[in-house]
Amino acid sequence: MNGKKSKIEKLAKAASYISGFDEMMYGGLPEGRTTLIEGGPGTGKSILALEFLYRGAMAGKAGIFVAFEERASAVRRNALTLGWDLKILEKAGKLAIIEVHLDPKTIISGDFDLTSLLAIIDGQAKVLGSKRIVFDAMDILLRLFDNISRERSEMYALHEWLLSREMTAILTVKATDGSELFRRYEFLEFMADCVIRLAQHPGEWVSTRELQVIKYRGSDFGRNAYPLVIQPGGISVIPISEVGLQHKALGPYISSGNPDLDSLLGGGYRLGSSILFAGASGTGKTTIANTFVESACDRGEKVLYLGFEESEESMVETMLSPGIDLHPAVKAGLLKIVTAMPEAYGTEKHLIRTFQMIGEFKPVHVVVDSISSFERMGSSRAAFEFAMRLVNHCKDKGITVILLNQSTGGTDDRQAISGLGISSIIDAILWLRFVEAGNKLKRVLLAIKSRGSNHSTQYRDFRITDDGIKLSEESPDDGCAIPGAAKR
Repeated sequence: MNGKKSKIEKLAKAASYISGFDEMMYGGLPEGRTTLIEGGPGTGKSILALEFLYRGAMAGKAGIFVAFEERASAVRRNALTLGWDLKILEKAGKLAIIEVHLDPKTIISGDFDLTSLLAIIDGQAKVLGSKRIVFDAMDILLRLFDNISRERSEMYALHEWLLSREMTAILTVKATDGSELFRRYEFLEFMADCVIRLAQHPGEWVSTRELQVIKYRGSDFGRNAYPLVIQPGGISVIPISEVGLQHKALGPYISSGNPDLDSLLGGGYRLGSSILFAGASGTGKTTIANTFVESACDRGEKVLYLGFEESEESMVETMLSPGIDLHPAVKAGLLKIVTAMPEAYGTEKHLIRTFQMIGEFKPVHVVVDSISSFERMGSSRAAFEFAMRLVNHCKDKGITVILLNQSTGGTDDRQAISGLGISSIIDAILWLRFVEAGNKLKRVLLAIKSRGSNHSTQYRDFRITDDGIKLSEESPDDGCAIPGAAKR
């Protein structure tokens, strides 16, 4: 040994040009090697594989799609529903669809092997100059061989053929983790250089799709299960996996829209921070949020308001009562209000839709009303991941995000204050509640947390008037207690 360090060579990657996918794959699929995509029916295997070829062809890299299950005409029609016109690429010599019809009589007799099919593919690849290929629904082919040993020998022969021609290949198989088919075709996972598993999780309200990389020989990759959505235009993957590693430092103080609240918070909100308003229905969360919205728009700052509880018209008209007129901000294009029923989509589609709106509108601040509705998108886990990823995305971009969370109104409402369990990345928490004072019911507010600020730790009375919110200078003595605090 001469003491010199060996040169580390990075694995060559074939870009998919699919939104978010290459980012989680750290560049794309292994170039000149085989990738296995497995999953149950409806998880998106064929679409992911076809989009790899389609996007590649659009970038000048020819590809071949070998269909064992669908007719070529069906593949083209399905592609059109996503906005992909495959015929144009076929005519341009950038894409070929090979429709394989297998005769069971030939296979049962034992005379069938892949030699003739590979010869056809080889000729087509030379004509196109193609190095990208997809074998869709390999399970259809495999189960027609007469025994398991034969299946394996044919697949290893195919693998060697692909390697000898340096083809970047995708094999899709209908197999779910733990199923009989999965156990039968498990050897494909050992053969492939990269293994991607797609899954669909039925929820109480809607189902969600996820993508997870199980194996990537010679390369690191994003190791979480990532939300995946199929919509017009193609597949989108949300590649956020690490929270808090790319967050920008909190910016300067910005006004909450109310000088008394600014004082209570030790100077106002911080630009780029995450703020949680927790409280029962009617405690004033939306009013305090829109006090900030109006102030921010008056400063010329764009605000994206995501509503999951009421329509735009209803919310804007209701805010006129406390003297908050959002019409000028909407008309000026500074305030964009987007509403949707939580049950309309799964969490992954809601999240991608939100990210797209943030990218297009480029807001300085985002308001979400309310995160308590997220569980109606799927499950408690899905709600947590939605909230965590949204806050993380805003923090990465230096966007101030205000989250409203509706509580049950109890005196020990720690779950609501935790914001679905994401309180570790929340910078400021305001708890709003009702208390009884004599024969009256009044509102009080407490700043439980305001990171980096010398904030007040006392409850304050606050009222919603025709001129906005009014805070008391001193805390009330009504036996209020911080949730979870020990009683003295």
